[in-house]
Amino acid sequence: MPPSSKLQIETSAEEITAVLEEEIALGHLGPRERLVEEELAERFQAKRHVIRQALVALDAMGIVVRQPNRGAAVKDFSVGEVDQLYAVRILVEGYAAELMPFPVPASVIAELRAIHKRHCQAADRGDLRSVFRENLKFHDTLYAACGNVHLAEVIQQLAFKTHAIRSYSIGNPDILVMVREEHARMISLLQSGKRAEFVALIKAHLMPAKNAYLQLSRHKDRAFPRHAAKK
Repeated sequence: MPPSSKLQIETSAEEITAVLEEEIALGHLGPRERLVEEELAERFQAKRHVIRQALVALDAMGIVVRQPNRGAAVKDFSVGEVDQLYAVRILVEGYAAELMPFPVPASVIAELRAIHKRHCQAADRGDLRSVFRENLKFHDTLYAACGNVHLAEVIQQLAFKTHAIRSYSIGNPDILVMVREEHARMISLLQSGKRAEFVALIKAHLMPAKNAYLQLSRHKDRAFPRHAAKK
């Protein structure tokens, strides 16, 4: 029998958070775009307090900004903020790569290979939502292997913050091919124990998304200056 209780068929805050997270990461919701509670409540057929819970979660992830009397909007990053954020990411992810205990356990290699296969299959069929999710799983699994739980958690939190930044590159077929090749190369380097090459690749892997965001955001700022957007 279908559920009769309204509570059973309402979309949960967790589900709404996941959908909006994906839409920000895929560029369906762009930087500075407002997230209006009334519109979201109607779209998801959810109560306002549920929408608020989802927006609070997205704010905590660092991808949405909530301001009194102005509502919520997708986080917009200045050039300086992007440079600072990626400087920290290079630092912590490079350090995690240096900490990685070699040889990496065969179980970790097998899990990375399985995720990489699913990531490639999703890319081949044009399923960018699954590409996004499998990419997150790949990096979460990779950095969990560094042996420092707190470091892996910091890396994950920083990755959340860059969802909107990476949205400018995730649908780029050339960058996606590069990502797939670099993931395969990471696995190979983990197996062969070539730490210096692995650390260098980890750092270089971050750059295409950063550069794509800066290039496109500079173009947008020339067309729509920031001071004009605030009026």
